[in-house]
Amino acid sequence: MSASQTSDVPTLLVKIFGKDRPGITAGLFDTLAAYSVDVVDIEQVVTRGRIVLCALVTQPVGGTEGDLRATVHSWAESLKLQAEILSGTGDNRPRGIGRSHVTVLGHPLTAESTAAIAAKITGTGGNIDRIFRLAKYPVTAVEFAVSGVETEPLRTALATSASHIGVDVAVVSAGLHRRAQRLVVMDVDSTLIQDEVIELFAAHAGCEAEVAEVTERAMRGELDFEQSLHARVALLAGLDASVVDKVRAEVQLTPGARTLIRTLKRLGYQVGVVSGGFTQVTDDLRERLGLDFASANTLEIVDGKLTGRVTGEIVDRAGKARLLRRFAAEAGVPLAQTVAIGDGANDLDMLNAAGLGVAFNAKPVVREAAHTAVNVPFLDAVLYLLGITREEVEAADLA
Repeated sequence: MSASQTSDVPTLLVKIFGKDRPGITAGLFDTLAAYSVDVVDIEQVVTRGRIVLCALVTQPVGGTEGDLRATVHSWAESLKLQAEILSGTGDNRPRGIGRSHVTVLGHPLTAESTAAIAAKITGTGGNIDRIFRLAKYPVTAVEFAVSGVETEPLRTALATSASHIGVDVAVVSAGLHRRAQRLVVMDVDSTLIQDEVIELFAAHAGCEAEVAEVTERAMRGELDFEQSLHARVALLAGLDASVVDKVRAEVQLTPGARTLIRTLKRLGYQVGVVSGGFTQVTDDLRERLGLDFASANTLEIVDGKLTGRVTGEIVDRAGKARLLRRFAAEAGVPLAQTVAIGDGANDLDMLNAAGLGVAFNAKPVVREAAHTAVNVPFLDAVLYLLGITREEVEAADLA
């Protein structure tokens, strides 16, 4: 029976509450089957061993509603469950236009912050249709299905208040494309890895402090990236090329990086990195992690020594966005179905060009400009923004 056919048909909402156990759902519908009712809608939630099962069914024919009610109550009592049956007409009211998924990450997620997010959604004219938990570890992640307000104004309203509330919030449009195969491209330094690669090289050259100061100013957007890159690389002139292997061994992946990439690859995503760092490291990461794409600057090496120069096309702020588009074209993925992750000002063009731009433990200027921000130290938390649950991640690891 279609939605239009049930719009004015008498219906019953059967609600079952109590301690969960195997067979409750089958038992309820076995009981209802004796009255030849049609199922219009079903919802079931289990929280800490307690079940709430709702079935919206058509009213039984032949004046047997009273008998149905008595039978359902008797069945529920036999299992020490509670039953409630409400009469009405038709199906649920249609959801409002504008449908979004609002993912909230808390570490921890408090009642106060949850109340603030819910109030903000209501204040935009949105209605919360459903809430469920995506993960309880390493952060608490919950998802709100929201209707009645367009995605962009909802995202703007929540983004401006998330930092004050103390949670991370991502808002994406609902639809099949959310789970479609797509492309994730991330920055490397302080995103995929915990280090700034040029600082690792600088430590071997004895100029770490000087390089770190220039790097920090560049990431804050205070210096032109290309100029700062040349200035920093010049300090590495004369280093023996054997330092490359030492730096590769020193690189530390961000917690959750392997889980993020492994899970995305199993789900059919393509994954790439773009870096203002160096191919001498990103090529190694590409091989170790099974990445589909990788692009970075290249340190010039002549006669076994670093010359203090880079070769080839410079990967800067504009270059990262250009590479995102190039990777998307090669992967056959529309930009609207790409995700970009980064932390610095030179990632902003890439974050804004992607369908979803995620600022990961980013500088304030980046958090304010990105679609969403993740401020927990676990890179795999990005999976929850895509609607992937912790249970799905763990199940994939066991497969």
